[in-house]
Amino acid sequence: ALDTLFFGGERMLRVFGPVGDSDKEFELIMPDYSLRDAMLIYSRNVAFVSLLISLFTAMLVYAAIDLIMIGPIRTMTRSMLAFSEAPDDPGRIIRPAARADEIGVAERELSQMQERLQKMLSEQKHLADLGLAVSKINHDMRNILASAQLMSDRLRQVKDPTVQAFAPKLLRALDRAVSYSEGVLAYGRTQEPPPSRRRLRLRQLVDDVHGLLDTEGGIEFVNAVDLAFEVDADSDQLFRVLTNLCRNAVQAMAADAESAVVRRLEVSAERVGSVSRITVTDTGPGLPPKARENLFAAFRGSARSGGTGLGLAIAYELIRAHGGTVELVESRGGRTTFAVTIPDQPVRLDQARNGLRRPA
Repeated sequence: ALDTLFFGGERMLRVFGPVGDSDKEFELIMPDYSLRDAMLIYSRNVAFVSLLISLFTAMLVYAAIDLIMIGPIRTMTRSMLAFSEAPDDPGRIIRPAARADEIGVAERELSQMQERLQKMLSEQKHLADLGLAVSKINHDMRNILASAQLMSDRLRQVKDPTVQAFAPKLLRALDRAVSYSEGVLAYGRTQEPPPSRRRLRLRQLVDDVHGLLDTEGGIEFVNAVDLAFEVDADSDQLFRVLTNLCRNAVQAMAADAESAVVRRLEVSAERVGSVSRITVTDTGPGLPPKARENLFAAFRGSARSGGTGLGLAIAYELIRAHGGTVELVESRGGRTTFAVTIPDQPVRLDQARNGLRRPA
């Protein structure tokens, strides 16, 4: 059939066969162009019908895919674009369909993510507005408290026994208020520059931190860092981190009224591969559960009365800029350990090559 369809039209056909039950046979000789024309017409009709069926099937498949997949994906895309233009508009949150497949899961997750993001942005806006107002109030309050502090210092010179009894408490309250106001202002205006990392002798840096601490009252400071230990970090920022951690430990131990308790603050360090791990351990009373839940959150992670919790929040941000972490390793009665992990700065191959190419 294919031979006749493609190569026929000018050939002769020989048709023969028996005539009934007799011994006679018949034989016909005819051209094949009529047969080929009929085959071409039939093939064209079959091809046309097949094309119609294929087009109809393709339209059904496209409509099904558009309804099941492309349409919902297009809806999610439009929702994301609209939400990015006005994330505070609740009407731009996608309304997920009641589907149990992957598209339905994606729509529900997108809707929940948009709701969480909208709530978070609203909270951040309120906090920003509140922070601006608090900063303005604190600026004036700090000046007022400074004046009150000067007057309280003069009250201590009065010989009246009642004044002598209440003046120290008043001074401590004013000192806490001034410290709190200064901490809020410093945290609100701080924009930390990127760390300028260098190889540092950690033991000397820890000694500098010790020199700033008030370790009176029987507090023993132990610098257990090896003399040759080096860390790749910004000296000023790492100094602030260690100062905040050590000052918190000293204040916690100083607040413990038990005279027989051992008060010891120890700073040690070790290196694992290209990562430096600095530990700050004290023998204080430990952190309360509430402080652990919001340990690195400003204004919520303080473990002492009158504290702001800014020290740990600032330390966390500074170490995170180094690509490291600050974590509470242990906190129980008699022992609290913080660990600061700082990876070495990765070497850039292009800079290393340029350095090797420079003439000596």
